[in-house]
Parts: sequence; structure tokens; C-alpha cells
Amino acid sequence: MTSALKALTPRGRSFLASGLAALLCAVILGEHDLLRIAVLITSLPLIAALVVARTRYRLSCARRVHPARCEAGGEAVVTLRLENVTRLPTGLLMIEDTVPFALGARPRFVLDRVEARGVREVEYRVRSDLRGRFTVGPLTVRIADPFGLVELGRAFTATDTFVVVPQVVPLPPVRLSGEWAGGGDSSNRSMASAGDDDVAPREYRYGDDLRRVHWRSTARRGELMVRREEQQWQSRGTLLLDTRRYAHRGEGPRSSFETAVSAAASIGTHLSHSGLGLRLVTDQGAEHVADQGMSWSLLDTLAVIRHSGGRALDLGLAATRQRGGDGLIVAVLGAVDADEARALARLRHGSMTGVAVLLDVAAWDQSDPDRDELERAAGARAALAAAGWRIVRLPPGVPISSVWPEAAGERGRMSYTGGAA
Repeated sequence: MTSALKALTPRGRSFLASGLAALLCAVILGEHDLLRIAVLITSLPLIAALVVARTRYRLSCARRVHPARCEAGGEAVVTLRLENVTRLPTGLLMIEDTVPFALGARPRFVLDRVEARGVREVEYRVRSDLRGRFTVGPLTVRIADPFGLVELGRAFTATDTFVVVPQVVPLPPVRLSGEWAGGGDSSNRSMASAGDDDVAPREYRYGDDLRRVHWRSTARRGELMVRREEQQWQSRGTLLLDTRRYAHRGEGPRSSFETAVSAAASIGTHLSHSGLGLRLVTDQGAEHVADQGMSWSLLDTLAVIRHSGGRALDLGLAATRQRGGDGLIVAVLGAVDADEARALARLRHGSMTGVAVLLDVAAWDQSDPDRDELERAAGARAALAAAGWRIVRLPPGVPISSVWPEAAGERGRMSYTGGAA
């Protein structure tokens, strides 16, 4: 009751003050009619407070966000389910859900009356052009009397998570050689191809499964022989993302950094769907592993990735170099100079395939690009190309799908173009 009195609206306080003033005047003047009016005016907010107090903590709330994950610029529907769990109907309900500013204005609804054991469902939409992991909720319910004299608020504790991932652009198929590396645990490539007679057996070792005993070789050698284990192969690669604020230009969804994140998401999803076991490495050395086909785990990481304050790629290159068995490296880079490009170029060796997606940062949000920056970008491209890297240039305003065929290299582009024709 005390909390309900504290929840009196300005109208309720005015009624109470007027009633007390009328009551004092009636006592002083001895006016019985005024006394009746004073009692009526004073009792109205008190009765309303009592009624509202009886209805608190008698509601349950559930929320559903569908889909719980969407791309930047997409929409999700939030459904609120409010249930009156008592045998008494409620009064006027005003509900307000808590959403971050990036998802839009706070949704507010007014429910006239919820009958005993009744259920009400309301929906609203959320949308964000910004990546991120957002918390939706908690829900606040304000219970008011029909006269608007008392308004009592209650906040639920339940919240839900809404993830906005980068925009993913479908990429055309491009053959990238050298992406298969041994030692994984996914796709099996048997050492024998013809049959049981072609199996290369070895001596039995303690702990070997007896079901792998090769009886023909055992009889011929006079000792227990087992089939040799299949060689394990897995398609693996590294996706290096340049997050340095120093290396990017522009602000907001159209900045070069957001374009780089979207390009990394598109490439990562494309390669993951192709069966690639992918590692995401940033210039800060942070590493995230995405299993084959698990592109959502990569997108969840990219949803919350932010600018770094570093000015060098050393940590990222060191983290990439630690796993030299990867057969494919795709680097999505902002502004790099020739020295940084040569350091990156040394990561490629043997049959490894290196693809450098170079954003034309000098032309970003600039009508007259800086000549020195253009020369540095040209020097970086030349250093990478000389080391056998495949160069994909990404100008501002151009989708990654339009330039991705350049990742096939000169021969790959010829065969790709021929295939399309």
C-alpha cells in the first residue's frame, strides 16, 4: 500500500491534496456537505491505490525474438506474451520494452484489461544498420486505475539477445588451389583405393582395434598385422582481417572498415560452405576457429569485432605463421605499405595459395585521393603480386561478389570466364 501511494500520478496527488484541503475547510466551517465531498475526493486515490496494489506481481511475461540473428539492415519480430496468472482481472496496463537505441525507439503498448487467466500478445519490429550483440529487455509494466490516479510500475528480469551480423554477399564459385592440408579430422582420404588386397598393413600395436586385423597378411607374415589407418585430410585456411583504425577511412555503415568486415563475412561464409575449416585472425593476433560448415560461429565473432588501436600487422602475421600447415590464406586489408606487404607475402610458401583483398582506402570518401597514399597502395600490390599472391582490388561502392573472380588468378580468371560463357 505504501508503494502504491508513492506511485500516485499528478492527478492522484491533486485529488488527495484537494480532498484534504476540503476536509480541513469542512471541519473549520462546520459544513457537513463539504465534509462528504472531501471524504469522497480523498478516498478515490486511496481506493485506487489499494486496487492497484492488489494486482501487482500477478503477471508473467515471455519474449520471443525471431529471427534471433539477422544481417545488418534486416528486421526481426519481437513477440511479447503477457499472462494474467490470477483469478482477478487487471486494470489498465501500459507496457514498455527496453531496447538499445541502435534498434529504434522503445515500443509502448496499452492493454485495456486482461481477464482472469487471460493472455495478450503484442508484436513489434527491431532493425539495425549496425553490427552488434544487443540485449532486448527487460519489460516494464505500468498498472494504472481507470481514473489515472495511480500508476504502479513493475520490471521483469528476463532479457533476450539479438545478434546483428555483417551483410553477407553470395560469391561466385572460384577454384582456389592448394587449400588441402593434411593432419585434420574431417574428410577421410584412404591410402588404399582398390580393395582389401591393396591395403598396406603394419605390425599390430597394443591397443589396436582387433577388427582391423588383416588376416591374409597375418597368415603370410606369421605375425599379427593390422590395416594401416586412413590418412586424415582436412581443407583448412586462414582469414586475416585488418581492423586497425589507422588503416581505414570513413565512418558508419559505409566506411571502409565495415566494408572489410562484410567482405570477410562473405568470404568466410563462402569458404565454410565449401567445406573449409577456417581460422579468423586479426591484426591483434586474436584467433577464432570456425569448423567446416559452421559459418554462424564466424559471423557471431564478426558481429562484435571493433577497430583496434594498433598500427602494425606484426601480431596478426605471427598468429598466422604459427599454423604454417594451412593451405590457403585470405587477407582482407586496409591501407598497407610495401614493407607490410612484403612481410605478409613471406607467409606464403610452397603450394600455399595467398589471396589479398585490398580495399582502395585512398579513394574512400575522397573526391581527390592523396597521391602518396595511392603510390603506397600500388607498391603494396606490386610486392604481393611479385610473391605469387592473387590480388583482389575492392573499390568503394563495389560489392565483393563483383571482384571475387579475381581471386582465381590469371589462369583461373580465364577458365572462369570461359566457363561462364
